[in-house]
Amino acid sequence: MGREQRRAGSRRPGREHDREIVRLAFPAFLALVAEPLYLLADAAVVGNLGTAQLAGLGIAGVVLQTVVGLCVFLAYGTTATVARRLGAGDRAGALSAGVDGLWLAVALGVVLTAVGLAVAGPVVEAFGASPAVTAYAGDYLRPALLGVAPLLLVLAGTGVLRGLQDTRTPLLVAIGGNLLNVVLNVVLVYGVGPLPPLGIAGSAIGSVVAQTLSALVLVAVVVRAARRARSSLRPRGGAVVAAARASVPLLVRTLTLRASLLVTTYAVTLGVASAGAGGGTGDVELATHQLAMTLWTFTAFALDAVAIAAQAITGRFLGAGDVDGTRAVTRRMVTWGVWSGVVTGVLLALAAPVLGPLFSPDAAVRELLVPVLLVAALAQPLAGVVFVLDGVLIGAGDGTYLAWSGLLVLLLHAPVALVVAGAGGGLVATWVVFVTVFMGGRGVVLLHRARGSAWLVTGAADPGRGEAGRPHGAS
Repeated sequence: MGREQRRAGSRRPGREHDREIVRLAFPAFLALVAEPLYLLADAAVVGNLGTAQLAGLGIAGVVLQTVVGLCVFLAYGTTATVARRLGAGDRAGALSAGVDGLWLAVALGVVLTAVGLAVAGPVVEAFGASPAVTAYAGDYLRPALLGVAPLLLVLAGTGVLRGLQDTRTPLLVAIGGNLLNVVLNVVLVYGVGPLPPLGIAGSAIGSVVAQTLSALVLVAVVVRAARRARSSLRPRGGAVVAAARASVPLLVRTLTLRASLLVTTYAVTLGVASAGAGGGTGDVELATHQLAMTLWTFTAFALDAVAIAAQAITGRFLGAGDVDGTRAVTRRMVTWGVWSGVVTGVLLALAAPVLGPLFSPDAAVRELLVPVLLVAALAQPLAGVVFVLDGVLIGAGDGTYLAWSGLLVLLLHAPVALVVAGAGGGLVATWVVFVTVFMGGRGVVLLHRARGSAWLVTGAADPGRGEAGRPHGAS
């Protein structure tokens, strides 16, 4: 297919864009919801062993989520690169880039597993929990670290398939992996027939097995597609190194986002200390903040699904050299982001009075949760725009801008949040700062970039990997 044909094919009415966005975003949303179910299933099974075991799982889970969460660039960067080359009509090149991402996941997984096993003991001890809780955390974390490489392969494999405009296969794998995880957890934790009960370690082993099988399925799908396209399956040292180097800006971007969330939580604790709140009052603010942040994260799943579609669609359009189509579909996805945010905001506001009793018997927590959730609800349309534009720029390979702008927003948000909390602003004020300075700041820098043309680099070359692309307006 020639470039002019691809341009003509991508200039479609808004409804055509809508169908494509839904086709990619809906399975992505379901897969995003399925991701946290691994630890939820572990918690449900382990919780029946005892409080100490559950607390140990909590510590180990934080460590694992942090390690794997920082490697989300394996999915995002691979999606952008594969989609761009697919849009340029180079399916073989797209799958070669996807295979490079798989090899990078393997290399990172081996290194992180080795380092994790070496420092697992000191890391869980650093949380300062009781000896029993610390011991259970180590019992879970050590075998669970063997699942890091498979989890990174799942991220990379998912990124390849998203780049190929397939979000359905990752969804099916996520569902199958979660169901298998539940069965294995029950069998290995409590023992069945000749199998002895393994306790909390059995939960970790069951998750590793489920994660490994999920990774193998995704890798098999990618390998089959690569063979059909006659792409090489061997590691290309230079290409893998280039993929790793290109991942650094996205890693920095993720670090700035996580740092801003940590700053917000620290601001809450600082506000409690500054107000001289006694144990009861302080616990109420901290517990309310945790519930509100959990609910905020859940609403982000719906908005992030459109962002994932944005990554795949933007990369493909720019790969096809279609700048006008990229602009048009970006406007359409921003509209989707706004209206998705309106829907989640309205639902969150309406549910605010009834959500508290579902999570806490404490009347003070339930009362404080309502105004915090109303602040979060008002910010949902803005969050929808932020998430979509973040996805658009990731799809465009504009990681360097996202890294620097993320650092700028962090430097703006952190002092304001800490000053307001230190002055006794309280939890609601801290959340107002979070949605206005942090989310508002992200909105400003992303809208500023989207209105320009520096990110509109066309052609198969991925600017995120330092390859020469064709900026919009170049001859």
